[in-house]
Amino acid sequence: MSERRYVLSIDQGTTSTRAIVFDHSGHAVAVGQTEHQQIFPQPGWVEHDPLEIWTNTLHVVALALTRARITHLQVAAVGITNQRETTVVWDVRTGQPVTNAIVWQDTRTADLCRELAGDAGADRWKSRVGLPLATYFSGPKVRWILDNVDGARADAEAGHLRMGTIDAWLIWNLTGGPNGGLHLTDVTNASRTMLMDLRTLAWDTEIVDAMGIPASMLPEIRPSVGDFGAVGSTGLLMGIPIAGVLGDQQAAMFGQTCFEPGMAKNTYGTGCFVLANTGTEVIESPAGLLSTVCYQITNEPAVYALEGSIAVAGSLVQWLRDNLGLIASAPEVEELAASVDDNGGAYIVPAFSGLFAPYWRDDARGVIAGLTRYVTKAHLARAALEASAYQTRDVVEAMQTDSGTPITELRVDGGMTENALLMQFQADQLGIDVIRPTVIETTALGAAYAAGVGVGFWSGTDELTANWSEEVRWSPAQDRADADRLHRNWTKAVERTLDWVDADT
Repeated sequence: MSERRYVLSIDQGTTSTRAIVFDHSGHAVAVGQTEHQQIFPQPGWVEHDPLEIWTNTLHVVALALTRARITHLQVAAVGITNQRETTVVWDVRTGQPVTNAIVWQDTRTADLCRELAGDAGADRWKSRVGLPLATYFSGPKVRWILDNVDGARADAEAGHLRMGTIDAWLIWNLTGGPNGGLHLTDVTNASRTMLMDLRTLAWDTEIVDAMGIPASMLPEIRPSVGDFGAVGSTGLLMGIPIAGVLGDQQAAMFGQTCFEPGMAKNTYGTGCFVLANTGTEVIESPAGLLSTVCYQITNEPAVYALEGSIAVAGSLVQWLRDNLGLIASAPEVEELAASVDDNGGAYIVPAFSGLFAPYWRDDARGVIAGLTRYVTKAHLARAALEASAYQTRDVVEAMQTDSGTPITELRVDGGMTENALLMQFQADQLGIDVIRPTVIETTALGAAYAAGVGVGFWSGTDELTANWSEEVRWSPAQDRADADRLHRNWTKAVERTLDWVDADT
C-alpha cells in the first residue's frame, strides 16, 4: 500500500463544491471545483438541488485526485465542511430529496418564526440554543417542508424521511446512501439548527416537539473530530475514513488555528462571518450575536464561539456585476473603487434578505443612501466594498461588548481578502491589524486539519498552530475621527432600511 501522505477536504459551499488535496504542511496540492445552480422560485426564496450537489461532489473529488496524480491509497482521511443552515429532507428508502434544499439565505419561514416566537419573542429558546428565531436557521425550514410538501409529514411520521444540513446529506450518501448510509452530523452543524442544546450537545426534545419535527428525522450528533464512518463503494475514496466534519465558518476558525479564547477571524465570502473563540464557556449575547459551538475534538470538552453572521458581502459585488452591469467581472471592482478617493457620500446597505447580526431584522430591505449627482459608478463600487467593512465593525464591537475581551487582531480569509483596498479600509474601521495567512483556503484546510487530527495524521492543535504563517498584515492608517464619522453615516443608512416590509410589500 502506498504511503498515506495526504488528506482530502470536501468543501461544499453556497455557490460551488470543491475538493482539495492537502499535504502534511497544510498546502493545497490540487483542487477540483464546480458551481451549482442558484434557484430563486419567488422573491426571498433561495434553493439548491441536493442531487446536483451530490453529483458535483463526486465530480470534484475525481478532479482533485486526478490533478494530484494520486489514488485513494495515498489519502489518510476525508474531511467535510459545508454551507451550514441549508437544509435537506430526503426519503431514506430511495435517497431522493422530497424537495429542493432550502438555503440559509431563504426568508420564506419569516411568518413561521413569528408564530413560533409567540408572546415569548424571538429569543424564546436563545438561552438554550444560542440562536434567535430567525429565517436563517434549519429547524423552521424543516417544519416548512413538512407543512408544505405533499405527503412529507405523513412519510416523516412513518419514519421514512431524514433531515440534515449538507454535511449530513453528503455523509449519508458517501457511506452508502439507501444501502446502509450513516445518518450523522457534527456539533457545529447541529448547533445551527435551533434544535440542539449548546451545553448538553444533544437534541432538545422540547424544542424538537414544538417545531413539529419527528425525532426519527434527526441525525446522530458527534464531535467535529472523530468517526463518521468510511466511504462506501461510491466514487474514488472507498474505505477512506471520514474523520472530521465542521460547518464552514467553524472550519475556517480551525484552519486559522484560532484555538485560544479571544482569537477571532472573519471569512469574506458570499456573506461575512466573524467568529471569536470564547473557550469552553457558552457566552450569551445581549448584543445580537450568536452563541455557537466552535469545535469539539473527540473526548474533549466542546469549545464555543460568539458569531456575527452578515448575509451579504461578496454577493453584493456579484449584484453590481450581474444585476446592474457596473462591472464585467468581480475583480474589476477594486480598480473601479480605487479610481476615487472616497465613497462620494454614498452608502449601500445590502439588506437583500433582511439584516443579520447584530440587528436581526427580517423587515429590512436594501438601500442606497446619500445619492447626489456627484456620485458615479466608481463611488458605488467603493460603497459596496465598504459595506462589508462597516458590517464587520458592527459585529466586532458587539463581540467585545459581550465577551468583555478586546479583540487585538483579526485573521481574515476568503476570496475578498485579495482586495487590498477593502482590507486596508477594514483595518482603518476596526482600529486593529488585519492579517491574511499564507494559505487562504482556510475553510477547506480546517476540515482537512480536523480529519487529519482524527486519524493521527497531525498530532494535535499545537502542530496545526506551528503550520500557520502570516502573508500580509494591514495596520490602521486613517485618522480615527474620520473613520468614526464614516461609520456614523453608515449607521444612519442602516436606519433607513428598517420597517420596509409590511402589508404593502
